[in-house]
Amino acid sequence: MNSQPKYLPAEERRAVTVEAVVQLAASQNPSEISTTAIARHMGVTQGALFKHFPNKDAILEAVMAWVAEHLLARVDRAAQAAASPGAAIEAMFLAHVAFVCDHPGVPRMLLGELQRAQPTAPRRMAQTLLRHYRERLQRLFEAAIANGELPATLDVDAAAILLVGTVQGLVVQSLLAGDVERMRHDAPRVFAIYRRGIGGAA
Repeated sequence: MNSQPKYLPAEERRAVTVEAVVQLAASQNPSEISTTAIARHMGVTQGALFKHFPNKDAILEAVMAWVAEHLLARVDRAAQAAASPGAAIEAMFLAHVAFVCDHPGVPRMLLGELQRAQPTAPRRMAQTLLRHYRERLQRLFEAAIANGELPATLDVDAAAILLVGTVQGLVVQSLLAGDVERMRHDAPRVFAIYRRGIGGAA
């Protein structure tokens, strides 16, 4: 259990709650994380938790907003620092992998939300995150084609789908192996094969 100050400003308390959920999701099934478990992890009462969130879905919505903001900010920084669009695609891929390694509960939550049949706000936010992520990739592919790094015949939409799927495949295998850090080692080699497959230099 984490020891938190008894009184925190509302926004700080919400941020601490989101952090607690991400931490809990790293070691247990996100669908089984109860508000009781969240409050216990934070060292507060459920009543204190519900002063800032009306229900569990509101907490999950805040978590999805945090994931979207922080993941997209990280991959954007990595892409902007790259020397070319082709290098930016690789930088974005590696930054995504690093984000997952730093926050292993995040992919568990995203996969859980995307599998929910109900059109909940957290599920819609997860879908929106995926769409925005793919749009970023598509823009980079188009720029890489324009400057000759990738062939003009490349199916940009399919390339973006495949890259997202490659990250997801690494995530699933690392979760099965019980070793999320393995992704950092595997990612550069996997990306090199992906890059050759879409027609770019390794």
